[in-house]
Parts: sequence; C-alpha cells; structure tokens
Amino acid sequence: MKKRLITYFWAALTAVGASAQPAPSPVGPLPSAHQVAWQQLETYAFIHFGPNTFGDREWGYGDAPLESFNPTKLDCEQWARVCKQAGMKGIILTAKHHDGFCLWPTKFTDYSVRNTPYKDGKGDIVGELAEACRKHGLKLGLYLSPWDRHQAFYGTPLYVEYFYAQLRELLTQYGEVFEVWFDGANGGDGWYGGAREARKIDRSTYYNYPRAWSLVKELQPKAVIFSDGGPGCRWVGNENGYADATNWSFLRIKEVYPGYEHYKELQSGHADGDAWVAAECNTSIRPGWFYHEKEDDRVKSVAHLVDLYYRSVGHNGTFLLNFPVNKEGLIHPTDSAHAVDFHKQVTEELKTNLLKNASVKASATRGKAFAVKNLTDDNFDTYWATPDGVTTATLEISLKKTQKLNRLMLREYIPLGQRVKKFSVEYLDGKQWLPVKVGEATTTVGYKRLLRFKTISTRRLRIHFEESRGPLCINGLGAYFSPVSDASPKAEAEQLKGFDYQVVEAQADKVTLDLGKIQTLHSLHYKPTTSGMVANYEILAGPSLNALKTVASGEFSNIRNNPIMQDVYFAPVDARYVVLKAVRMVVDGEKMKYDQLLIK
Repeated sequence: MKKRLITYFWAALTAVGASAQPAPSPVGPLPSAHQVAWQQLETYAFIHFGPNTFGDREWGYGDAPLESFNPTKLDCEQWARVCKQAGMKGIILTAKHHDGFCLWPTKFTDYSVRNTPYKDGKGDIVGELAEACRKHGLKLGLYLSPWDRHQAFYGTPLYVEYFYAQLRELLTQYGEVFEVWFDGANGGDGWYGGAREARKIDRSTYYNYPRAWSLVKELQPKAVIFSDGGPGCRWVGNENGYADATNWSFLRIKEVYPGYEHYKELQSGHADGDAWVAAECNTSIRPGWFYHEKEDDRVKSVAHLVDLYYRSVGHNGTFLLNFPVNKEGLIHPTDSAHAVDFHKQVTEELKTNLLKNASVKASATRGKAFAVKNLTDDNFDTYWATPDGVTTATLEISLKKTQKLNRLMLREYIPLGQRVKKFSVEYLDGKQWLPVKVGEATTTVGYKRLLRFKTISTRRLRIHFEESRGPLCINGLGAYFSPVSDASPKAEAEQLKGFDYQVVEAQADKVTLDLGKIQTLHSLHYKPTTSGMVANYEILAGPSLNALKTVASGEFSNIRNNPIMQDVYFAPVDARYVVLKAVRMVVDGEKMKYDQLLIK
C-alpha cells in the first residue's frame, strides 16, 4: 500500500523530464490509493448460495432446516475457474444473507454450515473459496448481511454485538479481503427465533456503522467498504447493472446510509458531493440472485452482458455480476458459457486502439511532461493536462487513413480528482464536421467513459472538452471498430417511446409540456417538420412552472439539410414540466413546429 501511494503521488505531484511546469493541483474529493486499485479491477463476481438455493427462495425467512443444506458436488475451484475465464478479478461471497445462515463455522450461532450434512459438518465454504481464489489469482470479497431473520435477539443491542463478532471472524480468518459488502435491506418480518413477526430498526443508527468502518480499517486496511453510502464504494441505485451516463464518483457522505430512501440519486452520484464514493453496478446473470431451476432458460444473453459492461465500467463504475450457484454447488454451464463469451466479445471489441499511431493535437498543453503522447501510451500514471486556469480544450485527431469507427474511450487521471463536466465528439465527413451521435449524455468521464455509435468512416476526429472543474487531466484515449455490433441496443429501442404528457401552452417560440407527475428525465428528442425548424434551442425543466431551470442548450446542427430526429441528452433531473424554447429558427419569423417530441 505504501509503495502504491508513493507511486500515485509522485506521478501526480512531480513533473517528468525537462519540463519545469508542475503537475495540476488536485481537485477534490479524491480517491484513496486502494479505491483507485479497486476501480481498476473493473469486473468481478458475486456468489449467492445458501439454504435459499435448496428452498427455491430469494429471501429466506430464517427458518430453513439445517438438514436441507447439502450440496453434493460443491467445488469452489469451479467457481474460481469460471470467473477467471470470464475475465473477472475477484469473487464476493454471501457469507451470511438475510436468513442468518452462515457459510463458515462461526462460533456465535448453531445456524451455520457446521451443523449441516455438508462434509458431515466439517465444511467451511468461506475458507474453501478463499483457498480457491488464492490458487487462481483472484481477490476475495465478503458479504455480511446486517439484517438477520433467524436470530431471536435481532433488534436488540445484543444483536449488534453479535454482528460485530461475526464481522471480526470473517476479517481475521481468511486472508486479505478486497471488499466488504453491507446490504441496505434491513428490518422487516422474519422467523426471529420462532416469534414470526415484523421488526423495525432505525437503519441510520441501529448498527452504528462508523464502528464497522473502523473495524474494517483496522483489520483489512486495503478493503473497500460497500453500502448505499460507501464509504469505499456505493450501490448504484438499481440491481440492473448500470450507472447513468452522467456519473460522479462523489456523495454527500453525511446524507446517505444503508437503506437510503432517495436511492435513485445513486445512479449518477452527487455533483456537489464531499467524499469520493464511486459506483458499483451489481446485477445477477439470471432474474434471481439465488438459483431457481425454472430460470435455466432465462440467463442474460451475451449481448445483454456486453451492453451492461459499457453502461457500468464504461459509465465510470465497476461491474459486479452475480452467479446463483445451483443445488449441486456449481455454477450452471449456461451461466458460465455466457459469462466467458461476454468477456471474449468485450476484449475483441476493444482490442485494437486505432489511435495508437494517429496524430493528436491539443489546443492547450501544460508542458512536455503532460503532452498528448501520454494519451495512448497505456501508462495509467501519465496524462495530457492543460495549464492552470484552462478548463476547456480541444483534441484534434488525424488518422493515417480513413477508418471505420464505432467505439470511443476516454479516461481521466482520477488520483487528481474527477473533473470533466461536459464534452462532445465530432468527425469529418467530406468537408463537413458532424457530431458523433452516441445516444446518451456526454457529460462526465471519470475512470473510464466508453461511447458506442453507428459506424462512421473518417480520417479526423475532434473532442471538445466544454466544461471542467479544473485543468484537464486525461490519461487514456482510444477509438475502435467492432464488426460484431454497432450502436447501443438500448439507445435504438429508446427512440420508440417516451413519457406521456399534455401540451400546456404552445407559442411561436416555445412549447410547454406537463408530464402529470414528477419523473426523472434524461433526454429530449425533437423531430422537425419541413417548416418551423428550430436551429438553436434551450430546454428548461422543473417540478413546477415557477421553478424551471435550464438543463440543456445548443444547436441542432445541419437540421435544414438533414431533418432527422434530434437527440439531446442531459444530466438527470426530476421534473414535471418541460419547456422547449426556440432561441433561433432556421427561417426567421416561422413558428416552431414538430413532427415528434419525446421526453425520457
């Protein structure tokens, strides 16, 4: 850890070579060295396994008989081999889920693997997985549910001590742990020693989470702590495996806690946050988290998994993919095949960086140590940077020959903070510069931003960094061509539908829409008619007509000659009312018209 910290801060705070220009000052919040290392893992696995597997349940009630837990072919090495072949860097195991059953022979309850038929009570699945991870070069993570539907004393101060005793066991008996996972599901009905009742706790205070953070820091200082509010990494606010295109690695840390009720905010983070808490995007390869035979034909397709990679890792997050281990104790062959093929396809799509030998010119550069050559040298700790006070810049890229492109990668040097707030991409088509239409907001970058778009053929690209929190620090740039798939299937499907609305008012230069209730909005889509075309626009949104704020503005480029659907993406906003305002018309004096107007 000390060596890695020295590496990061030496790269960040000293200039290399002859340049006298110092490195840019950090722009907080900043990640720790182990948070950076965690994000570089990119993809890793979840394993859900326990009595729920044998009882065909998702959330066990806490009353499953111990004799029901009896996997006949359990092989943690098979789990590790599958994950390794799928390109994953670690495995997080549900050591104890909400049902209270423990996959290790804990000293603090009889409701554990120690009293089951598995290996005649001599098994330790946490230990077996730890050994398999060490053998196959994978990292080990552990999930410990704060909620326990089995214990009679859940909800009392005694249970809190029980919880911490088990946490200490897990953190001291199985070697290095890269992530500790605390679920936000807390309190509710359960068996509770036979009481069979509902119990409520104060989610924000009952467990005394600062005590947990301190214990993890003491016993596993390199581990990242997951919960709705971190402090190491955060839930992304859904279990579908994706982050919003606008995704800040910040949270207002004192506001968010496990079970946070405004969890939708977590899909994009808090732009004004005061702590670095990057997003982890979790989903299961099947509809359920635990194995159900009836879902054998409902495994996520390779195309679906690839799409989620672009919308998790490619949206400045990590991708945590769950495997529901079956009753035999194995990952199902369909699940493993899809996961391995997903990894192969992503690797193939992003294998050849077509910008490696391209000429890149920047409108501003900090000095030799921060030159544009750093963008494609595959060195995480070198980066192109702009001078102090320069927060907008353009990269112009010239390829040696015309190339087909449909993927673009950008990466910020996050040890110095997340900075980019807005950017755009253009390509030269003949003699005309046209926008690359990526089907999502081009706002944040962060650790990694991956863009997909319909195939273009060009020799030149321009990337405009239009707004930033400080001097730009970009340490990765790539363009790729994938013959396998073109643009995002999600982006194509979304062109067909939007929120229902009523037109409140239509004037010559604006239209006001009422969605009927507050919705989370990400985009507006305007298809013009042959007359009344808007050239420059402003979009306002808000919860009421008296609280409208501008969410986007700009130009519908080349709309006169190519009057197709115009897609405007912006950072998520909760609003009931939306106004599309024509700042300038293609033909002066015409009244604004539209063929289609969609809000999403």
